[in-house]
Amino acid sequence: MPNTLPAELRAAAERWIDGDPDPASRAELARILARATGQEPGAAGELADRMAGPLEFGTAGLRGPVRAGPNGMNVAVVTRTTAGVATWLTAHGHAGGVVVLGRDARHGSEDFATAAAEVLTAAGFVVKVLPKPLPTPLLAYSVRHYRAVAGIQITASHNPPADNGYKLYDETGGQIVPPTDGEIEQAIQVAPAAADVPRAAGAEIVDPSAAYLDEVAALSPGTTRSLRIAATALHGVGAETLRAALHRAGFTDLHLVTEQAEPDADFPTVSFPNPEEPGATDLLLTLASTVDADLAVALDPDADRCALGVRTPGGEWRMLRGDETGVLLGAHLLSTTDSTDPLVATTIVSSSLLGELAKESGARYAETLTGFKWLARAGAGLIFAYEEALGLCVNPGFVRDKDGIAAAVVAAGLAAGLKAEGRTPLDVLDDLARRHGVHLTDQVSLRVTDLAVRGRLMTAMRADPPATLGGVPVTLEDLLPDADVLRLHGDGVRVVVRPSGTEPKLKAYLQVVTPVRGELAEARDRAGVLLGAVRKEITALLR
Repeated sequence: MPNTLPAELRAAAERWIDGDPDPASRAELARILARATGQEPGAAGELADRMAGPLEFGTAGLRGPVRAGPNGMNVAVVTRTTAGVATWLTAHGHAGGVVVLGRDARHGSEDFATAAAEVLTAAGFVVKVLPKPLPTPLLAYSVRHYRAVAGIQITASHNPPADNGYKLYDETGGQIVPPTDGEIEQAIQVAPAAADVPRAAGAEIVDPSAAYLDEVAALSPGTTRSLRIAATALHGVGAETLRAALHRAGFTDLHLVTEQAEPDADFPTVSFPNPEEPGATDLLLTLASTVDADLAVALDPDADRCALGVRTPGGEWRMLRGDETGVLLGAHLLSTTDSTDPLVATTIVSSSLLGELAKESGARYAETLTGFKWLARAGAGLIFAYEEALGLCVNPGFVRDKDGIAAAVVAAGLAAGLKAEGRTPLDVLDDLARRHGVHLTDQVSLRVTDLAVRGRLMTAMRADPPATLGGVPVTLEDLLPDADVLRLHGDGVRVVVRPSGTEPKLKAYLQVVTPVRGELAEARDRAGVLLGAVRKEITALLR
């Protein structure tokens, strides 16, 4: 039988294998090449997929499955990526500067961090490496703490277990923004084969945890500490740091979900290690009920996101939506800040209620494109920023990114103060609704296997947008060329549609606002009916 494997695909695979410095991934790709050469069913397709890369270096850095080949996360890809980063840093006047590296506990993280550290050391940078798997906020903190020119965290955050990633921070301590990502992508493209990139040992092990924890503890200055907290790290790296931060702030009655407290790269108790996913916090809410907690806290695996759970008046436990948590902490920080000209910020897909709170407080308010790379740059005087996907920055003075550890400490302070008054976070949300109207938000996500589907759906909506949603007339606003985002808005209705930057999804973010003219429950019911109608129509549009 003739060999039908394309010659150019075979040659590309052989070149990659020859240039891969890692024996394990070399052997992995060689096995797939051998199966494809032998015409094993599906092997040629798998080889083509492995060689379809390289992974694109964007403002979120890299994310992809841990596997051999240019279209995966492996030592060779990390080596060439870091060579590109080193070239970019040198070209921008940062040669010989400090670069800090951290990692989570996912598959491959230790090897990837070692490779990155050795490439940067060989390139003449002063490399400082965190001593073990630690939360991403600690790496973000370290960039400014050590006056570094860059920081790299090896993490895939809350992606599925098979994935890993590479997140880059610039000298400001924030995530990179365009055109930096494109410039680094070009530098990676011209980097030599990974086996030819120089590597050298010599990185310094550093641990900024004590300094970071001191600053986090100061975020909750009150003396009321009677609060029982149930928490989960979702098999990630946050449990130890969360416990230390809460203890340092005076919150010692902490109960961790034992099954999820230790790092485990296989995430055995959850389908997706993301507090937003259905079922991910079931064990947490069971624990909260069992120990009679006052507050439940869920971190994502790298602890940069934080979700809160509360007990309802009926005694049931539920997780707050990201927007609910955002406005709760935003209202709290606006009421306690000593800034004379504070700024709060959220994104165009998050609830508009934070803007109403800012107006009420006489504070400045900003909306940015999605992502903390933009929120961290919202403007001078920033005291708080959040995004609906559980990203909360309560401490922009020392972490210019979302920080689930710090958010948990501030939330604990808020909940303890409310408990002392005989109130709960849900009471605060009720107060806000009465003053500013019921703001309900939801999300419709379409997961795709072919990314081209997202573009086709966006094109179709641009060409033929709906005239009404939930019976409310709406108009279309297209944010191109600044962003591939569509906004539909009318009286009390807003929908924002965009392709996800980190997942193979097309996302629609829904908001309805209903004034409270009588009973709050009646206004909530009306808002719920309207939101349900909007959700049904948007779901049909995204098929």
